[in-house]
Amino acid sequence: MKQITFKVQAFWDKDAEVWVATSEDVPGLATEASSMEILTQKLRVMIPELIVLNGIIPSDYVG
Repeated sequence: MKQITFKVQAFWDKDAEVWVATSEDVPGLATEASSMEILTQKLRVMIPELIVLNGIIPSDYVG
């Protein structure tokens, strides 16, 4: 099975006081959260949804 790797950039926005995450590898990914833990939880849901919606992997992919 081939492993797919996606780079996600996360940084602390001190003006807004939130963690921000974006990715050139995952079209449409842009989110923010008040803690790194919450950001990680959001990304675990959003990334799989976006890679299917963008046709990067098929919706019936099992991996």
